[in-house]
Amino acid sequence: MRFKIPQSVLVVIHTAALEVLLIRRADASAAFWQGVTGSKDAEDEPFSATAAREVAEETGIDADAPGCTLTDWELENVYDIYPQWLFRYAPGVTRNVEHVFGLCVPEGTPITLNPREHTDHRWLPWREAADWCYSPSNAEACLLLPRFASIGAGIPS
Repeated sequence: MRFKIPQSVLVVIHTAALEVLLIRRADASAAFWQGVTGSKDAEDEPFSATAAREVAEETGIDADAPGCTLTDWELENVYDIYPQWLFRYAPGVTRNVEHVFGLCVPEGTPITLNPREHTDHRWLPWREAADWCYSPSNAEACLLLPRFASIGAGIPS
């Protein structure tokens, strides 16, 4: 078994109107809604490449498509890995570093979920999206969206 690298991304996918895409995990409770998350495939993989790859794998969105803007928020969360997922990491690894990005997409962007990873999706206003997030870091990122969205949407701040 290849262990996961404890360096990951969280991508808040949103529209210019601050509607946030949440996806429901297939391997967790029905209440586990989140943004796009995922670990690096290699230690030297840039976080931006991890973000674009995970977005494509989990939602079918091409982060480089016209009208899409991937923005590095230059924020990191360090948290304890949920006990049910510790087996995915090398023995003794208990914490993860999560790098946060925003991805502004055009309204109506189609979503194609990977059914092995996610079972449903919904678009919600940013404050409501925060309330739906299972993970505190996901909720906090939704609440920070207005501060960072102008950068990703090309709107002067």
